[in-house]
Amino acid sequence: MQTVAVFFGGRSTEHDVSIITALSSVIKPLELTKKYTVVPIYIAKDGAWYSDPQLTDSSVYTTGKIKDFIAKAQPVTLQFDGGLKLVKPGGLASRGSSITIDIAFPAMHGTYGEDGALMGLLDMTGIPYVGCSTAAAAIAMDKVLTKQIAVANNLPVSKFLAFTRHDVVSDSDGTLGQIKSELKYPIFVKPAHLGSSIGISRVTNDTELTNGLEVAAHYDDRIIVEEAVNNLIEVTLPIMGNEEPRAALLEKPLTQAEDFFDFETKYMQGGKKGKGQKGSKGSHGYSQLPAELPKDVYARAEALGLAVYKAIGATGTARVDMLIDSKTGVVYFNEVNPLPGGLYAHNWNQAGVSSVALVEALIDYAVERHASRSNLTTSFRTNYLQQF
Repeated sequence: MQTVAVFFGGRSTEHDVSIITALSSVIKPLELTKKYTVVPIYIAKDGAWYSDPQLTDSSVYTTGKIKDFIAKAQPVTLQFDGGLKLVKPGGLASRGSSITIDIAFPAMHGTYGEDGALMGLLDMTGIPYVGCSTAAAAIAMDKVLTKQIAVANNLPVSKFLAFTRHDVVSDSDGTLGQIKSELKYPIFVKPAHLGSSIGISRVTNDTELTNGLEVAAHYDDRIIVEEAVNNLIEVTLPIMGNEEPRAALLEKPLTQAEDFFDFETKYMQGGKKGKGQKGSKGSHGYSQLPAELPKDVYARAEALGLAVYKAIGATGTARVDMLIDSKTGVVYFNEVNPLPGGLYAHNWNQAGVSSVALVEALIDYAVERHASRSNLTTSFRTNYLQQF
């Protein structure tokens, strides 16, 4: 059997969300396939790497036992010698052991995981890994860059401005003045590189705008400021595949136009319940699945999601979020999530793809992309060194 290493945790504000994704949506389904030896690799908040079978038990994290484990366990190390080996240190009477990893399955959200950092490391190992490439992941995690790419490809986006932390700190008056002159309230202020709605503010006046910029600058060195879409309908579209991606179902969170999913709403309260509306229980509470939209609007939203996926060079899986003006029917691209929380398994399940089939497909896509890249020439013979 091939050995699949599942990476989770990490030095990210989304550390805890990553644990849930890994245990519930990746490791458990992989084990149910009975095709793979599954190795958990937990990256602690200080960046140390650990691997042990007990790290697949959710109670280790929910009861706080993980602190005791880290205090006693020794971190593992990695060897790059024509592949990837996980080296476990031995005790006083043993020499330790190593495990050869055949396939990597990143389940890390946010910084150093979902943003391309881990993918770059895995590219160097030369083994297949699930999800977007280094470049596509880095693009997807930058809300400014993804919108700039959308604009370059003539894909519709709402009005936005981009600033650095330095802009906000050193010239707050100039920043505020530009925003107020070019955008209309309500406005969303977001850290450009974070997910799970961390650091996002919906602002309706100058005071809230000032506070929102300060919050975003606390979390990130790049900030995006977006004009809200009128008559808002939010939809999200999970996609998987490489050259010929396939879409799941358009999903509509059951919220009001003035609501947005901050971290607390998404993960701590089970999501807003849509004020009595019926819906499917998704990862962020109740949602309408599939989204009830006019056929032409649904088709355009699906097409836009697939177009964005291709434009940024996404592979494996990603989720594209879009905004719809219900009166005009215009669909706007909002952002891309290169590692959807829980893999959006609830959506794929309703689209006819089980959780087990989902992880199997993602591994197949990883192997396919790796085989394709292996055919590329990565060396070039020259006489350049002979000049010295």
